[in-house]
Amino acid sequence: MPRLPFRGRPADDREARPASADEATVVETAEPTPDTTAGTDASGSSRDRVGTLAGAAGRRVGAGFGAVADRLREYTPDEDHRDSRPDAGNAPRGDGARRPSGGAAGSARDQDATVTDVLDAGSASRPVHHDDAPIGAGVRAAETAREARVAKRRRRLLERAEVRRFTRRSRHRRAAWITAAGIVLVLGVSILVAVFSPLMALQTIEVKGTNRVDETALRQALSDQVGTPLARLDFDAIKQDIAGFPLIESYVTEEAPPHTLVVTVTERTPVVAVKSGSSFDLVDPAGIVVQSSPKRPATMPLADIARARLGSSSFRTMTEVVLALPSTVRSQVTRVAGSTADDVTLTLKDGSTVVWGSPDDSDTKAALLAALVKDHAARNPGVVVEYDVSAPDNGVIRAKD
Repeated sequence: MPRLPFRGRPADDREARPASADEATVVETAEPTPDTTAGTDASGSSRDRVGTLAGAAGRRVGAGFGAVADRLREYTPDEDHRDSRPDAGNAPRGDGARRPSGGAAGSARDQDATVTDVLDAGSASRPVHHDDAPIGAGVRAAETAREARVAKRRRRLLERAEVRRFTRRSRHRRAAWITAAGIVLVLGVSILVAVFSPLMALQTIEVKGTNRVDETALRQALSDQVGTPLARLDFDAIKQDIAGFPLIESYVTEEAPPHTLVVTVTERTPVVAVKSGSSFDLVDPAGIVVQSSPKRPATMPLADIARARLGSSSFRTMTEVVLALPSTVRSQVTRVAGSTADDVTLTLKDGSTVVWGSPDDSDTKAALLAALVKDHAARNPGVVVEYDVSAPDNGVIRAKD
């Protein structure tokens, strides 16, 4: 809005220049006339009004520039933008002089400046164009925002690292508890599956080590365990079923998941033959008849038990002596006899006899007998003698009558 011209006498230089001491003295000593006094009052009021209007305009312009500077400072917080707003008490007037603040005159002048304030309101409220911003302000703003994002990201990473460092022990404890719980759970599930699930039920029975024992009959005797989970097999019942086969000396069971049971048996081995009527029974050390044969076996000594029974102490002593003999000597023994447990004698194929005595130190006596037989065969082959090893420290060879 254009500003209206002010009709009045322009201010001379004396209004903007302070009076000297001489002029002040002249003014003070001059006697004013009535006409002069009236003209002076009119011109003074006009000058005051002009000064008031100019001061108000300066304040509005300064406020506008200050708003622009504040806006620029928000976007570019840089030291190059300084606050150019003047102090409220030192706002410049239109003639370049400082406007005094305070007092009754100041308040009156502020009241007279309302018209100019209205005229300048439009210019003060005009939008500030950013074209007036300094060169590079947008670049600095973008760099500042990017640095802020980077700093925020670094701070987040540092906070996360600190949290992990302070919670490391608790995380380790939690991992240990989770691992232990997982192991217990897996074991529990495995036990349940093995004990109650039909996935681990017995379906196949394998028998190993049989020679004289009927394998099919043994498998049939154990068939009542088929369909039972391997972890719930009744081994007492298995023992009773195997006990019905006297030729089995011992056995070992082995579970082969998921569906197999392996039974490895050890059959009884006969060591002596006992004449029973017209046949010969092959008997093991426990007195169990393993097999019966109509003919006497050539590789097995004949036990003369007389009136002793199978399984008696004297019979067990004879079988113990036979088992202690080395293979080279055992193959030459044809007969073993013993009236008591401490009086065991052996008969060899060449007719020589062996006085064994008690079963004590049987291993030492067996080694001594092997040495005596070898020495006699080298010195006097074919001569029937008697070997006495009842005293293992002093073996004797006697000529037989």
